Amino acid sequence: MKSVIVNSNEAGQRLDKLLGKYLNLAGKGFLYKMMRKKNITLNGKKCDGSEKLSEGDEIRLFLSDETIEKFSQVRVQKVRKTKLDLVYEDSHILLINKPSGMLSQKAKDTDESLVEYVIAYLMETGQLTVEQLRSFHPSVCNRLDRNTSGLVAAGKSLAGLQMLSALFQDRSLHKDYLCAVEGIMDQPRTIDGYLLKNEKTNQVSITKKQVPDSVPILTRYEPLGQASGCTLLKVRLITGRTHQIRAHLASIGHPLAGDYKYGREELNARMKKQFGIHSQMLHSWKMEFPVMEEPFAYLSGRTFTAPVPDTFRRVFGDMENYLGGEA
Repeated sequence: MKSVIVNSNEAGQRLDKLLGKYLNLAGKGFLYKMMRKKNITLNGKKCDGSEKLSEGDEIRLFLSDETIEKFSQVRVQKVRKTKLDLVYEDSHILLINKPSGMLSQKAKDTDESLVEYVIAYLMETGQLTVEQLRSFHPSVCNRLDRNTSGLVAAGKSLAGLQMLSALFQDRSLHKDYLCAVEGIMDQPRTIDGYLLKNEKTNQVSITKKQVPDSVPILTRYEPLGQASGCTLLKVRLITGRTHQIRAHLASIGHPLAGDYKYGREELNARMKKQFGIHSQMLHSWKMEFPVMEEPFAYLSGRTFTAPVPDTFRRVFGDMENYLGGEA
């Protein structure tokens, strides 16, 4: 017999969902059969899997150690040693400055992504154990393209994950980006349009009028300065769609420097030769939290920024001239 005491990262979900994580190689039919036969009980009573769990609940598995081992597998991917650039950390969340070139999440099974590096960091610092990974996986809550740098938010606890996911979903957490675009732009604007994604090519197109399967987009930008034929923009996404900043600005004639998917070949070649720019100059710079209720009231109105990559300094010089004390 094995006893499992429900912890804070497991509470709030249905019993059958937790059992499916804990005995992840067992079929649902097996789990329901064990509950019907009282080989799995909740707080000493018969259960059917629909029960919502609370912290401190006791699940008893009247199964042999061999059966539990057979149906329970925890796979911890070994990753190369990587030092995370932590902007902020508390008991629930992490804010990480992701470098250009790193995946936010896996594209295929063998990939190493920020998610795996977060798990490795938490295990190395004693904040996460293999046993805890049976039922809870820390994860990132917003995704940046591989070659986009800047702030990514990750949940260390279930409460943190749920809070961040809700903020990103209702768009109450404001995100500002910095980017370098071709040409001179001297007036702030909010531009609209419709975005259509091609799933096969992972590329999007922008139209002024709605077409089948397209979604509306809104992008707000503010010019901060110019250098080398480019404008430094601060961009706030009113909507958040795949490649929105890159494709939307390219559609109005101002592609991002170093963007080999939506940019202009001549500009990219010049920026590569002159400044060593090899990927799009796009940086997730700032996150601003809304007014929060407990237990996250301590985050209310707080703003966090990720240091600006050196690529921007090569083109625009001292970023203090544009961002003041937030560079």
